[in-house]
Amino acid sequence: MNANLDRLSYRIRSMQSMDVKAVFTIEQAAYPYPWTEGIFRDCLKVGYRCEVCVVDERIAGYVVWSLVAGEGHVLNLCVDPAYQGRGLGRVLLRHMVAQAERAGADVLFLEVRPSNKPALRLYDSEGFGEIDRRKNYYPADQGREDAVVMARYIVGAGPA
Repeated sequence: MNANLDRLSYRIRSMQSMDVKAVFTIEQAAYPYPWTEGIFRDCLKVGYRCEVCVVDERIAGYVVWSLVAGEGHVLNLCVDPAYQGRGLGRVLLRHMVAQAERAGADVLFLEVRPSNKPALRLYDSEGFGEIDRRKNYYPADQGREDAVVMARYIVGAGPA
């Protein structure tokens, strides 16, 4: 864990509709092709698991994920650029993984841009491994970018 995290007081709680504007502001700051406010509102409406990490009463990051039939899927995990490099992404990911395990997930999936080296390092260090590539998955400045599909099998539930 990053030593900077020791100096942060944080808590993770469920995202509320009143949080969407702050979450969207972080999304815009962190990504060149951000989700819209409407996507976040839809995620809340359909019952995806949406959580925020709060530091000093300010939302510093969030995770949106789903769990269906024993499969968890990380849809969006993001930390405000002002808080990146302090371990909050790892905190959010571990929190989500622990919840998925308690809920009986067998496997967790996610997609990530191959150009997002910090995210790839984080996911790899937390037990996710590449299982596939999705061609032309993400919008990019030069057209489209592939997605690295990663999975983490829950202990005792791996592929046969």
